[in-house]
Amino acid sequence: MTTVGEALITLLEAHGVDTVFGIPGVHTVELYRGLARSKIRHVTPRHEQGAGFMADGYARASGRPGVAFVITGPGLTNTITAMGQARADSVPMLVVSGVNATATLGKGLGHLHELPDQRGMMEKVALFSYRVTEAGELPGVLARAFALFSSSRPGPVHIEIPTDIMVNPADGISAMPANAGPPEPDAAAITEAARLCVAARRPLILAGGGAKRAEAPLQRLAERLGAPVVTTANGRGLMFSHPLGVPASPSLKPVQALMADADLVIAAGTEFGPTDYDMYGDDSFVLPANLIRIDIGADQLARRPARISIRADCRAALDALLAEIGKGQASSADGPARAAATREAAFAAIGPAIQAQMRAVEAIRDALPGSIIVGDSTQPVYAANLYYDHDRPGGWFNAATGFGALGYGPPAAIGAALAVPDAPVVCLTGDGGFQFTLPELGAALDAAAPVIFVVWNNRGYREIETSMLDAGVEPVGVSPAPPDFCKLAEAYGIAADRLAGIGGLADALKRARATGLPHVIEITVD
Repeated sequence: MTTVGEALITLLEAHGVDTVFGIPGVHTVELYRGLARSKIRHVTPRHEQGAGFMADGYARASGRPGVAFVITGPGLTNTITAMGQARADSVPMLVVSGVNATATLGKGLGHLHELPDQRGMMEKVALFSYRVTEAGELPGVLARAFALFSSSRPGPVHIEIPTDIMVNPADGISAMPANAGPPEPDAAAITEAARLCVAARRPLILAGGGAKRAEAPLQRLAERLGAPVVTTANGRGLMFSHPLGVPASPSLKPVQALMADADLVIAAGTEFGPTDYDMYGDDSFVLPANLIRIDIGADQLARRPARISIRADCRAALDALLAEIGKGQASSADGPARAAATREAAFAAIGPAIQAQMRAVEAIRDALPGSIIVGDSTQPVYAANLYYDHDRPGGWFNAATGFGALGYGPPAAIGAALAVPDAPVVCLTGDGGFQFTLPELGAALDAAAPVIFVVWNNRGYREIETSMLDAGVEPVGVSPAPPDFCKLAEAYGIAADRLAGIGGLADALKRARATGLPHVIEITVD
């Protein structure tokens, strides 16, 4: 007999899942019956939050949904933070959990891991939450989840299976194809957008995370129009070292001036969130008036007015726009000059201290070309989100924007390393954030994930301390004592280096990469 738990694994394989992150428990034992005999790799984090963050990093690096298995109650609540980050950044994530036996639900009888309404809680953070009550529902709900991941703005989905349902017969169940793709761009909208593009004399493109897999048509459109391309934090890696590229935050005054001067703005895959466009909270960002907006999500398009809204995958929309515009000379001959002036002014605007922190990120990029740098909320990451040019589309991501979950970097980097094993993967974290998920060093070792953990150790929450001082508040609670990270790494059997500043960082990175093993590099900062 095939059980529901076993059928779930077979169906996940049919949907292309090759890795699951999770911690088994008494309420998910039946899911593992099928997992042990499958081709799916199981990775065990040290905390369920780590399972969610690993699934997130896996999804961002691979473009495929990340999957987490967690237990009922505390296992699921531990995963909520990671789901919140995934929702904020439109990351496809499937979280499968157990739930107590059907007859006990909602009765408050005090069963192990009991919650008053587990699914009701998850409906607040997941795109949707579904309870499987009989075997025949399983193919349909999985098809619904994977269709959503591929056809709309993705995020976390939760499926729960009661312990009494997991063991029920599920013979003869087969996968239902998702067969759902993103909507095709509307022809009339493309025609009108092309007309505006050709007529524009100072066009500008804003590229967010939704455009990170559309590099080729994005560059061709920018060159055809002579349009500078401003990349948000999640769009970095697009237009690397290109004369039209502006790898600077739209929150910076020179970038906002560039937007204000444009007579046409094309926004591709960006939600205009305040942590990208108004991070200083001074209400200086003004939505462009002559705006063409491209986004896969109808809900996102509805949130901001635009002259033309195109609901489609960015690659498809940009390809269609290029085809409609046709060949010819650039609409704007001064695009490279406008981009260069903005780059220079934006770099100057961040000031010497932030420039120095950004140089640490450049040192990583230059030492390990084509790397994936996964950041946590730490000073060099904040600095690079303001200004930094990465050399790989989708190769720079972090949790310092949007939801802003601290401790994201280490587990997410493990997920990324397993998703793209040929790429160097560097986790850039602070001493404070690393302590949130420090035990995941053990998971990296177990999974043979060759992540290089670069720890920016300034002995506390320096960014928060600065914010308190700027607000006239005497700093309190911002100086948690860091451990000896090198000794902790060695306790896990992981080699480590300690550097005073970034002078020897490039050599240390190259040595670490050559080992093909996890490695810790601690940088002490005054």
